[in-house]
Amino acid sequence: MRQPTLKQLRYLCAVAEHQHFGQAAAACHVSQSTLSAGVLELEETLGASLVERNNRRVFLTSLGSEVVERARDLLVGVEDMVSLCAGQGVPFQGRMRMGVIPTVAPYLLPGLLGRIRSQYPEFKLFIREDLSQPLVDALLAGELDVLLLALPFPAEQVETMPLFEDDFLLACPPDHPLASRTPLRSGDLKGESLLLLEEGHCLRDHALEACKLRDSQITVPYQATSLATIVQMVANGIGVTLLPGMAVEAGIASNTPLAVKSFDQVNITRQIGLMWRKKTPRRVEFRQLGELIAASIEE
Repeated sequence: MRQPTLKQLRYLCAVAEHQHFGQAAAACHVSQSTLSAGVLELEETLGASLVERNNRRVFLTSLGSEVVERARDLLVGVEDMVSLCAGQGVPFQGRMRMGVIPTVAPYLLPGLLGRIRSQYPEFKLFIREDLSQPLVDALLAGELDVLLLALPFPAEQVETMPLFEDDFLLACPPDHPLASRTPLRSGDLKGESLLLLEEGHCLRDHALEACKLRDSQITVPYQATSLATIVQMVANGIGVTLLPGMAVEAGIASNTPLAVKSFDQVNITRQIGLMWRKKTPRRVEFRQLGELIAASIEE
């Protein structure tokens, strides 16, 4: 009896994700005709209709949806097996695909990658920078092995490893009343124009949660996609903002006149940690990676 191939299953999963043959083909780096032929061959092999097509859209049959769910589990298992064998069971000898959120990547990775190159020259660490939800989706789909992000973040069938606390600091113009406020408390932000990253960035939610603030208690005059843009807006007198300590240490505000202040209370922080799939065979290696990251922070 003929068996489906992994390539055919990948094509079907791509069609399910994109609901479009052309976009699915681009994601798989093949021509549309190649992908379409692969899906047809899969249907012939299984003796069932999995995809319905018309002039406007592509969608899965009810059976096709069930096949996609099982196919995704199979593909994730294959990726885990390949990753495990790539390192031959020896930590930091093969390859690893790590997702990192944008409010961590530029501030932590330079030192971490330098340390890895020095200590483990054979280790290949591939980085994908994206927002938390797309990274979690990629992790569960087997496209990434481990994530470095702010915790907690809702996800099923995962394990997490907290690594360190990253303080939130207030950044404001030097003549702003909060610049001289002593002691500075998170409640002092109520009623202020607080510049934040746009929806989708977990930094926004974690900052408000750490300061015990609700959207109704602040004014948000502007939202941005990067901390660097927010820093420039605040430097031009448009409100105040909260910056992660690691970004401040990396010098994000060093070329501005901004006043940067710590809060006179505990737990105004976000927690940075790792996340991986529960069923991964590499959890020991991921924990060792976590210890490596924590050590690089302490230096």
